Amino acid sequence: MRRTTAALSAMMLALTGLTLSATTSSATPAVADAAPSSAATIAFGPCDDPGLQRAGAECGFVTVPLDHDHPAGKKLQLAVSRIKHTVPEAQFQGVMLVNPGGPGGSGLRLSVLQGFVPKSAGLAYDWIGFDPRGVGSSVPSLSCNPGFFSPDRPDYVPLTASIEQRQLDRSARYAAACGKAGGELLNHMKTVAWAQDMESIRVALGQRQINYYGFSYGTYLAQVYGTLFPERLRRAVLDSNVDPRKVWYDANLGQDVAFDRVAGIFFDWIARHDSAYHLGTSRRTVENLYYSEQDRLRRFPAGGKVGPDEWNDIFVPAGYAQFLWPSVATTFANWIAKGDPAPLIAAYQAADGVGDDNTFAVYNAVECTDTTYPQSYAKVRTDAFDLYRTKPFLTWNNVWYNAPCLTWPAQAGKAVDVDGSKTGPVLLVGGTLDAATPFSGSLEVRKRFPKARLVAIEGDTTHADSLNGNACVDNTIADYLLSGTLPARKPGSGADLSCQTLPQPEPTTPGAASLTVNGLTRHDLIPLRD
Repeated sequence: MRRTTAALSAMMLALTGLTLSATTSSATPAVADAAPSSAATIAFGPCDDPGLQRAGAECGFVTVPLDHDHPAGKKLQLAVSRIKHTVPEAQFQGVMLVNPGGPGGSGLRLSVLQGFVPKSAGLAYDWIGFDPRGVGSSVPSLSCNPGFFSPDRPDYVPLTASIEQRQLDRSARYAAACGKAGGELLNHMKTVAWAQDMESIRVALGQRQINYYGFSYGTYLAQVYGTLFPERLRRAVLDSNVDPRKVWYDANLGQDVAFDRVAGIFFDWIARHDSAYHLGTSRRTVENLYYSEQDRLRRFPAGGKVGPDEWNDIFVPAGYAQFLWPSVATTFANWIAKGDPAPLIAAYQAADGVGDDNTFAVYNAVECTDTTYPQSYAKVRTDAFDLYRTKPFLTWNNVWYNAPCLTWPAQAGKAVDVDGSKTGPVLLVGGTLDAATPFSGSLEVRKRFPKARLVAIEGDTTHADSLNGNACVDNTIADYLLSGTLPARKPGSGADLSCQTLPQPEPTTPGAASLTVNGLTRHDLIPLRD
């Protein structure tokens, strides 16, 4: 899987520097179907983050074992936030844990999603944001080399043996740095451990069951949790579903195909708005211009900092979100028209989240150990060149993002055989043209969770697109959270409800309209890179 980056664009707020306070405890009320298993043990107190403060959140830590098989051993501290329900106690429906994806995305702010659910449906739950082990404000927080993405880096495409060896050496050095920085933590970063941490949070909150809202990798975390603790999962909304058959190498190969398709859709959109961008009137013309500029930057990096790899990184966000199309297209057009490197450098820094080493480190720590990565670079190389011939947009970018797995200094495990046969009804959401988690993953999860219902957003290329103003999708989620009401499950292997995607943006709108609660937009909360 591709990563989640909290600094996807200049419109997204940096989540660094968040500190927490822990003071007096506050027990969570219980309801009939979410009765407490024990007294709550989290000491909640004020949050220092302004967005959480405005939302009325409280923050604290949950202590979990480093190794759940040896609970008396070393401990970790998970940072958590809570926004409590506002309905009468008789209508309280329990706690709602939230994960933004990645793996590696900070989820601390996601308790604010309570206010984004239509029909006030979120107000019946205590929303629990949390930073998983190794992430963000949790202790310890993993970081290996904060300068790893600083330009000018080697070309993604290994056109020479020298470039290829530089990339391999960089990846090996990064893996070794993580071994030194992470130590024993690296052996306990599998998704199973994260799911066990969620169970620890449930116990600490004094709840018999949890509700859950997950995006992208967060859907896989729920799949594993539901497999291990099916009786503990009450309701779950899973947006942009990971295919459990493809954890994780095959998922990357699937992304390479899907991102190339969405890049073509984006180039076609630019061509249809040639009056605004002047980059060509056909998809092929715009696409050829993109690749010809990439070749030119290979010879002459812009400002000495934007070469062919940084150029690609500037455009990758367009594969995640339609609302970013105008800003990416404007960067493209301005570079062609003016040749000023400064805006291009700024666009790279915004798009790639330079310096967000925590996300990258945790991403590798999980995906390199959940299951075995190919032990031979020869296989990776062969697969990549086979794909690159027809799907060049993301393929080598994706290879090097995951290449630390080739020498990762921790033992890999075996992927969980996801089994949702014992869980209750869950609601799945997926865009049919999502590049980060192709729609086939949502179909597979529906198959493995026989009580699940799947909402397909037809023609949607935006990743993790729920609670974003699409009434068909969002009202379905609200009805489920309010009363458990779901669309009827249809025979066969397809979706149970089809919703149309929101209209593509216009060039005059630098970003699509986004819901705002307590000064935070929906896109501030859910990173789109995965």
